[in-house]
Amino acid sequence: MAKALFHKTQRVFVKPVGTYALVEKVIPHWVKGVEEPLKVTYDVGLGREFTAGELVSEDTMRGRGTSEERTDALLESWRIQRQNNRWQDEDTSNHPYPGTYPVVLTDDSDWGGWRVPGAEYNRDPARIEYQARMIVNAPDLVRLTKTLIRAAQANPESVPKDMLAPLKRASLILRHVYDVADQPMQAAE
Repeated sequence: MAKALFHKTQRVFVKPVGTYALVEKVIPHWVKGVEEPLKVTYDVGLGREFTAGELVSEDTMRGRGTSEERTDALLESWRIQRQNNRWQDEDTSNHPYPGTYPVVLTDDSDWGGWRVPGAEYNRDPARIEYQARMIVNAPDLVRLTKTLIRAAQANPESVPKDMLAPLKRASLILRHVYDVADQPMQAAE
């Protein structure tokens, strides 16, 4: 059974599109003989219905939700999928995966994410493969960085002096990652 997590006229961040929108309609999907809706979707005026997992409340995005809500909403599990390169008519022996290029999927429904045109992939396949691996591992690197910063904050006297500057830089990077107001990132001192 599903419950509505958002209400009509609530401002939400639409993760697959990367923009804010207002919930125009809450759409329960009923099944005959069941007292509660089987699932609930939301019309935000962007051409299709979105599930609750694809939306984040404005409070959570702006930092007014709990840190656990922000972590759950923003850190996901991304993956690489290989797409066939239809336009390859030349020798591709320099390609790590001949005949394909990487697509990073950042959405549970396998359609949102990062793509590179096949022609751009042909210019420098190793660089594009590297970028795809960096993007896929970014959520895990953020989790690791947060863990290191929390450990340093919990025991500041046990942090080696040569680690203070990198930890400060990591903290600034995380602030930039989570700051929706697009504040410019300051250089570490």
